[in-house]
Amino acid sequence: MTQSTDTVKSNRRIVGLSGNWNRPSRTRTLVKAVLDEAELRGLGQTTLFDFVDTGKSLGSIFSRDEAEPSAKAVMAAVEMCDVLVVGTSVYKGSYTGIFKHFFDLYDREAFADKPVIITATGAAPYHESILDYHLRPLFLFFDARVASRGLYALTDDFASQDELKPAYSTRVARSVDELSEMLQRVCA
Repeated sequence: MTQSTDTVKSNRRIVGLSGNWNRPSRTRTLVKAVLDEAELRGLGQTTLFDFVDTGKSLGSIFSRDEAEPSAKAVMAAVEMCDVLVVGTSVYKGSYTGIFKHFFDLYDREAFADKPVIITATGAAPYHESILDYHLRPLFLFFDARVASRGLYALTDDFASQDELKPAYSTRVARSVDELSEMLQRVCA
């Protein structure tokens, strides 16, 4: 017996991870915009985490076994989700060290075939290359299905720290269009 497409959609877990210690943050706002659009379209149930949700010891552990319960809960949710939306701020031309460390704690197969949307925020247009030269290779290492349309938002793309400018919503919608197509292929 197979589940209907509607049942699969309603049970789908879409997790967003804002690789930032601050809340609120522009990175969280960008990831949340993707989650909100996906949920609005009925693609699944969404949950959003920031690194602050992992507790203070994340940077000092060498394995997931050493993580405090709050970090283990976030790591499990990220690993067990059906879709992952990740975001990082640009720091010295790349993702932050703690962002990389977080994903270093996963086995290579943890995200195999999992749809992933990559996002980043920064102050300079030339840092947009983080999507193709840092984030995409990281998730391809894990054999994830990385959406071709990543999102990079500049400071000027935000009306405030908690709100993207309306003009940017078109880019978010296009990324979620691609996610929807990816999910249709997976369920077909």
